[in-house]
Amino acid sequence: MKKNGEVFIGIDTAKARNAIAVADGNRNGEVRYLGEFDNTPEAVAKLVRKLADRYETLHFCYEAGPTGYGLYRQILTLGHACVVVAPSLIPRRSGDRVKTNRRDALSLARLLRAGELTAVWVPDETHEAVRDLVRTRAIAVEDYRRKRQHVTSFLLRHGRSYDGKTSWRGRHKRWLDGQTFTHPAQRLAFQEMLNAVQATVERMDRLEAALIEIVPQWTMAPVVLAFQAMRGIQFMTAVTMVSEAGDLRRFDHPRQLMAFLGLVPSERSTGETKRQGGMTKTGNSHARKALVEAAWTYRHAAGTGVQHQQRQSALPEPVRDIAWKAQTRLCARYRRLIAKGKRATVVVVAIAREIAAFLWAIAHQVAPLPAPAVTV
Repeated sequence: MKKNGEVFIGIDTAKARNAIAVADGNRNGEVRYLGEFDNTPEAVAKLVRKLADRYETLHFCYEAGPTGYGLYRQILTLGHACVVVAPSLIPRRSGDRVKTNRRDALSLARLLRAGELTAVWVPDETHEAVRDLVRTRAIAVEDYRRKRQHVTSFLLRHGRSYDGKTSWRGRHKRWLDGQTFTHPAQRLAFQEMLNAVQATVERMDRLEAALIEIVPQWTMAPVVLAFQAMRGIQFMTAVTMVSEAGDLRRFDHPRQLMAFLGLVPSERSTGETKRQGGMTKTGNSHARKALVEAAWTYRHAAGTGVQHQQRQSALPEPVRDIAWKAQTRLCARYRRLIAKGKRATVVVVAIAREIAAFLWAIAHQVAPLPAPAVTV
């Protein structure tokens, strides 16, 4: 049986079943819906074999989402091309108000053939595992913030507020332990809230200890160490940045990294009118948040503390030079923008955008470790 040329397959993934559509290779070729198939490795392999018997070249795509990258890796293992598509960058008609699995699969197949889809970067399995651990710790940090707020709100309802400057440290913790309530139910409620805060702290410590143990064996460990040469970027911030953004050398220019992080200004221009707004906030929010938090440290004068010097001691000289250049430039830029009357939050975002550029430069100085050989 003679095979046809190439075909473009759009997959609308779901937990139980996948909707499949195919578009013939030529520009005006037929686009047809094949139906829904079970979302299992066996069903996927069977479908791919059937399509491979009819076509010489297969191109697959599906949207990034909760189903993960298992389908992508399976299709690659079967020897065919596959891309995971960024959902926010899929072209959509403004007047289209009907959304079904069938229509989504047909649209993906048609757009893949037209070259209108933007692929996301897919990490390997080890990289994804580290990222899962980093995100789990981020969830614990957010849970810790909420549980502390529960304690503060409970005390405020009973007319008690702490007058110190720093909270959840030694003096504040002693003040919390000294609080008493007349009703036994209130005493129990307050103690349960404190226990929940402590349990979350222990959870955060366990996750961070696991990362400290795992990261040195990771191929991206040299990059994590190199990023810590920058002011405001310690271990957790560096691991978050690397796990979320991957190898920054894949970006041809720092501006591409800035756009990936959503740190570039939005724009709505037409004709002679040019209007720029706030940052786009597209792309990876975890890495963007980490950089913005690191940018606040540049409001102080340039300098290298003892811990910072220790982090830099084993790093190559070019990396240290880039970090010092970044610090002197960004500290001065922060003061200059504040003097112009810019809001501190706006200035910090501008600093975070430039931090991304310096990290891109550092990534070109330090290469990841080679991946371990796979034994069969």
